[in-house]
Amino acid sequence: MPKPSVLVAEELSPAGLALLEGDFEVRHCNGADRAELLPALADVDALIVRSATRVDAEALAAAPRLKVVARAGVGLDNVDVEAATKAGVLVVNAPTSNIVSAAEQAINLLLASARNTAPAHNALINGEWKRSKYTGVEIYDKTVGIVGLGRIGALVAQRLSAFGTHIIAYDPFVQPARAAQIGVEMVPLDELLERSDFITIHLPKNKDTVGLIGDEALAKVRPHVRIINAARGGILDEAALYRALKEGRVGGAGIDVWAKEPCTDSPLFEFENVVVAPHLGASTAEAQEKAGTQVARSVKLALSGEFVPDAVNVQGGAVAEDVKPGLPLTEKLGRIFTALARGVADRIDIEVRGEIAAHDVKVIELAALKGVFGDVVEEAVTFVNAPLLAKERGVEVNLVTSDDHSDWRNLITVRGLMPDGQRVSVSGTLTGPRQAEKLVEINGYSMEIPISAHMAFLSYDDRPGIVGTVGALLGEAGINIAGMQVSRDAAGGTALITLTVDSAIPEATLESIATEIRAERSRQVDLD
Repeated sequence: MPKPSVLVAEELSPAGLALLEGDFEVRHCNGADRAELLPALADVDALIVRSATRVDAEALAAAPRLKVVARAGVGLDNVDVEAATKAGVLVVNAPTSNIVSAAEQAINLLLASARNTAPAHNALINGEWKRSKYTGVEIYDKTVGIVGLGRIGALVAQRLSAFGTHIIAYDPFVQPARAAQIGVEMVPLDELLERSDFITIHLPKNKDTVGLIGDEALAKVRPHVRIINAARGGILDEAALYRALKEGRVGGAGIDVWAKEPCTDSPLFEFENVVVAPHLGASTAEAQEKAGTQVARSVKLALSGEFVPDAVNVQGGAVAEDVKPGLPLTEKLGRIFTALARGVADRIDIEVRGEIAAHDVKVIELAALKGVFGDVVEEAVTFVNAPLLAKERGVEVNLVTSDDHSDWRNLITVRGLMPDGQRVSVSGTLTGPRQAEKLVEINGYSMEIPISAHMAFLSYDDRPGIVGTVGALLGEAGINIAGMQVSRDAAGGTALITLTVDSAIPEATLESIATEIRAERSRQVDLD
């Protein structure tokens, strides 16, 4: 029989190619050239890309035999994962290939900033010997604040500890006990801003982190602080940083990532105390080799029909047909749980009740964890790495099953115990011939409302007029309500409004509603 064919659409490390060439027919093309790419996909079993090749619905339609798309790197911005999933195509990446390189780049920028390496270099090659002008500072005995203590942040912390620094960190999804194991003190963000001599950013980029270090944050820092961003562009507000540098409220910066890339012209370039780079975090020979070998191994596993650890859209192993519809529901419940909890739980219980409990439902646990961590960590969360993320954060995870039907044919609950003793629970089910996803319980409040892309939750003291007030304020903001339910523990007690809306509610509007109705808490979650 002919060997399966693998199309390598961009440069791959020699070590990665060597892993493939013995077992497969390896072909090459220029993936950035659509006229060359699309015909080349006609009879291939696997496609390997980096960042220049766009793998969209058109490309997938041109590849009827395609079984796996492998991205030799971390990001998947150029791969339409949803379209690939619908086409039955496995998508894999190399999630840990560049974490050491990214951590080292942050350290590099921090040291270069501390010792004024870039301007001193430029002065010297222009014939100027300016030792006194470029006097720097030691990082020994200084306080370094790490914003985001995920895998890369933890690697940075471990390396900085060798310099004799005091390391503090902000990350609401990492437990203090876990951080203490690597010598890190967890603090609120405001405290980190006020105490740090150096700040280095290692957060994922999402709606909650874009602009996180902006004008308000930079008003709280020490005037000599140096800020490093080698994570994602836009988390550090470049315009706000410019203003702070111009006014002498920040001592320096090291920037590797930009809000818009490629960036070849920025107001930040005018400052000698800002060292800049063109997104070099993953640009090492070692990172590229790791990326190549990792995806090559994943392709071999996928084409052999074996379990693929780095799959981002398909769980390895057989899943019962009755269980599969519950996976996207469970992942959404996990995301709602995180939005409500706003922090990492000490313990998470995933409860599966009803007819599906007769099957192997371990994958339900994985789907819940995938949802719980999906919006709060840098790397892509998969069915495989989700348990590791929980372990790294010191979260105890339990799967509870029962064939008790309760009020529903099947019921899935994500329940968590928070460090302060608070309990958070979210339950959902599938109803009708179309298996519609419904939210049926939040923190003990019963309801029955379809899960939608945009949802909000408001808890308040039960009294007349609240529904009208909420509706009026949303109407003034141009937000259309798709559904609303009010649940309460007793007449005149505590009530919960669950809203589904056609578009995300602006945070200012949600805050205004919460203030107007004197809400105990308000939460919003976007699932699109």
